[in-house]
Amino acid sequence: MLDWKPTASLATLQTRAAMLRAAREYFAATRALEVDTPILSAAAVSDVHLASVAALAMGERRFLHTSPEYAMKRLLAAGLGDIWQICKVFRDGESGRWHNPEFTMIEWYRLGIDHHSLMSDVERLIATLLPPAKQFDRAERLTYGEAMQLHAGLDVFSDPIAVFVARLESAGIDIPEGLHRDRDACLDLIISTIVGPKLGLDRLTFIYDYPPSQAALARIRGTVASRFEAYLDGIELANGFHELGDGQEQRARFEKDLADRKTRGLPTVPIDERFIAALTHGLPECSGVALGFDRLVMCAVGAKHLDEVLPFPFERA
Repeated sequence: MLDWKPTASLATLQTRAAMLRAAREYFAATRALEVDTPILSAAAVSDVHLASVAALAMGERRFLHTSPEYAMKRLLAAGLGDIWQICKVFRDGESGRWHNPEFTMIEWYRLGIDHHSLMSDVERLIATLLPPAKQFDRAERLTYGEAMQLHAGLDVFSDPIAVFVARLESAGIDIPEGLHRDRDACLDLIISTIVGPKLGLDRLTFIYDYPPSQAALARIRGTVASRFEAYLDGIELANGFHELGDGQEQRARFEKDLADRKTRGLPTVPIDERFIAALTHGLPECSGVALGFDRLVMCAVGAKHLDEVLPFPFERA
């Protein structure tokens, strides 16, 4: 007989509901407008590390969004101020202890601030949502380079790829085919397997100012990208940017992604031309962040697997 019961306990589901309610109260108190953007999109994410879920609607190919980012920035360009939303997002090929193909994201944007100020906003929200027993002292902040040096003994800006590969091998990490030639892929693997699990173990930790090659949708300032990630209990919770507002530069990054996808044998996906048009029209000075709500619930209740905080994970949906 099929198991119809939720994988999360009733107490955890009640905690989850309380945290969602607290999030709405936080954003209302900080005068951010709740928005609701489409889950289906004509375009897909170009990032080589993400895979969109395809869908068919009205006889046309569509994609379930991996993030509401592009649509929310279109609203910002149209003139809305600070905005936020809680929504379901979808990423294919992601399932396991920390991943489910469908998960809940809190995403928000603040006008007129940089990524450093947004980190403080993230810290306040997380402190608001966590129960008293999980409260922490003021968050730790490390640059990306400092975190890699402290926890992996690497100079990410000058060490050659061979040093990164040797560090992974010394830690007993299985290195996928082709990684020996991909500097950023090596760094991503080091962060996820060696450095990340050591972050945020006694308080929230931010790492910021990434290599320019990992800018994604963030501005590049001098020799670093204005991007950050937040970690708690060794889990990556959030990814934020001082947002890039240059449509031409964003198109160039998308086209590079598509070239990289072709090299890796990944499917080509359509660029979001409406998003590019919005940037060209003019994106206000802003910073934005996406926070994995399910993972934060894991931290709140001390769960060891994502299934413990979801009512029905992929296998029971």
